[in-house]
Amino acid sequence: MLSDLLEAVDRGDVAALVLLDLSSAFDTVDYSILCRRLQSSFGLDGPVLAWFHSFLHGRSQYVRRGMQKSSYVQLVCGGPQGSVLGPILFIMYTVEVVGLIEHHGFRPHLYADDTQVCGSSRPSAVYDLQQRLSACVVDVQCWMQSNRLQLNANKSEVLWCLTARRQHQLPLCTFRGLGRHHSVDNSARPRHIH
Repeated sequence: MLSDLLEAVDRGDVAALVLLDLSSAFDTVDYSILCRRLQSSFGLDGPVLAWFHSFLHGRSQYVRRGMQKSSYVQLVCGGPQGSVLGPILFIMYTVEVVGLIEHHGFRPHLYADDTQVCGSSRPSAVYDLQQRLSACVVDVQCWMQSNRLQLNANKSEVLWCLTARRQHQLPLCTFRGLGRHHSVDNSARPRHIH
């Protein structure tokens, strides 16, 4: 992803990276939706699907403070944290986001609950780039809501990458539904992009 951004800037293009933050992502994975997706998108069936169903369903939790303990509550959502399968199951749960982002003409980068959207354009088309990115983010947000995930707009960010002499060509209007915006010029290349 960093290579994509730097290549775009070296070509003289304006590059944008949208960093989407999910609130309590693993805690909101719906077991029924996940099992349906394992079957429909990945072709899991029979004993394999039954094993995943058994692994996910029938979990409970309680809260303990000192010596006091709440009653048990049956869980209907939430990826098992600390397990090797947790991040893999989350990626499988959100696999449709990849196609959604690509449908808008952008490059998706997903790892566990981190979702990033990368795109670039000629400086003369930067407003079009912003509108397409904004439409993509709105579609991703709608998909997440319909799959019981919550995009945290206040922690999501847009990073513009361009040369210092092109900064005047950045769009002045903000993205729909997102929090912070940053610009990075070519002389101060991004150091901490995940």
